[in-house]
Amino acid sequence: MHEKHKEETRTAIIDRYLSGISVKELSHQQGVPRSTIYHWIQKHNEQINSAKKKKVNLQNFKLLENKVTRLKGIIQIIKTAGCAMDAPLQEKLNAIEKLRESYSVHMLCEAYDIPRGTFYNHIFRSKRDNVWYVKHREDLRLKIQKVYEDSKQIFGAGKICAVLRSQGERVSQEMVLEIMRDMGIASIRQTSKKTHDKEERKFKNHLKQDFVATQPQQKWVSDVTVFKYKDNWIYICVIIDLFSRMVIAHKIGYSNSTQLVKSTLVKAYDKRKPQAGLVFHTDRGSNYRSKAIYDYMQKKEIIHSFSRAYVPYDNSVVESFFASMKREELYRTKYRSEKELRTAVDTYINWFNTKRPHAKLHYKTPLAKETEFYSNQSDLQPE
Repeated sequence: MHEKHKEETRTAIIDRYLSGISVKELSHQQGVPRSTIYHWIQKHNEQINSAKKKKVNLQNFKLLENKVTRLKGIIQIIKTAGCAMDAPLQEKLNAIEKLRESYSVHMLCEAYDIPRGTFYNHIFRSKRDNVWYVKHREDLRLKIQKVYEDSKQIFGAGKICAVLRSQGERVSQEMVLEIMRDMGIASIRQTSKKTHDKEERKFKNHLKQDFVATQPQQKWVSDVTVFKYKDNWIYICVIIDLFSRMVIAHKIGYSNSTQLVKSTLVKAYDKRKPQAGLVFHTDRGSNYRSKAIYDYMQKKEIIHSFSRAYVPYDNSVVESFFASMKREELYRTKYRSEKELRTAVDTYINWFNTKRPHAKLHYKTPLAKETEFYSNQSDLQPE
């Protein structure tokens, strides 16, 4: 047995013995003779007794206190995880992954003698299907935005990462940079003016918070929100016509993807058949900036308008709709199944369009607003 591994195994076995597990059980689990374990325990006790005889000073006391805290944490991890020390590696990885938010990675890996690199590879390899990772990333987006705005948009990934770490957040600079790029934000520096001007031309804001339309199929706005059902994150994409504030299309999916956005846009276009020049306003999310969306809009002669980098007020109509839907339906109901949740979203949107008066429409419903318009414009009415 490698000397380092032997030392780690000996320490782990003694810790488990001190937590109340018998020598017989430890011998059976670890495949180590009982006589060897008894010898280790004796040596451990001798070391403890020897330490007691040493002169106690503040430094030794602090070191001992830290060691006790660490050992208590390791013992608690082993008890909570419910996974044997000799379990297969994948089983141990799955067990400590569930404790990721409660303990440091260093302590988790030390408890089960797993290299930290192996654990990080496990996390990032399965991040697309990992509920904790998705939630953690969404939380980081909000925290990064706050630090960025508090710095008057000056801080870059390095400084934002440092601030988050000072607040107790476990995050790397690489992850902060990746999320900032996805959000479309960057540090404002004198040398970035050229890049900034280029981005502004590329992602032009045609709407400029002008949420008034004189007729249907003139201005559409779209966004995606997320709602957690049990262990799944459900993403809801909607498209709203600014003339009547009617939700003209919506789709539900398991990821905030280009496919979800495009299928919603295709559904709205096929239903409404707008003329060339329709303004379609969204945020700068990668799902809306994809080549598939760009090619489709070019083909249909739709003008794509973008919100400024992480300025939610530029798309406040959709933000307001999502807030109403969550307050009036999603947060008020405990759904028995995902099918029931999906049905509830369909039902709410139909009610929103046909029964709910809207203050911006002088308390008409979206349906009444469109009916009033088309009653005098029968030749423009969509099929």
